[in-house]
Amino acid sequence: MRNERNDRHRPTGPSQRMLRVGELVRHALAAVFARGEIEDDTLAGAVLTVPEVRMSPDLKLASAYVMPLGGERAEEIVAALNRHHRFIRGRIAPELDLKFAPEVRFFVDETFEEFGKIDALLRSDRVQRDLHEDDDEGQS
Repeated sequence: MRNERNDRHRPTGPSQRMLRVGELVRHALAAVFARGEIEDDTLAGAVLTVPEVRMSPDLKLASAYVMPLGGERAEEIVAALNRHHRFIRGRIAPELDLKFAPEVRFFVDETFEEFGKIDALLRSDRVQRDLHEDDDEGQS
């Protein structure tokens, strides 16, 4: 039998520490990318953004979501970053001031695509027609 009293006090989202360490990792990754420290033909000339880093509860795994500006060759670039994850881990470790540097896994950030889909939906004729019908009813 589960103790319902304890279930109410369990955190539902990431802890403050997970969020703080995620931001530290995000900034450290952005600095490594900006300095161009990774020598790989796939990454040459690529400008990368790191919108989000999610940490595991034990802070040993960082899931970094990256997107190249323009969104071109995203899968190829993420594969290259994952090939160099040990080198990247070594570069960000001194900046984190943690007992253990987290293992970093890279994923394509699809947030911008989702925003584009929502924007296209809101601009569609059907939605615009519904909005204008609501305005007409409100003025009557």
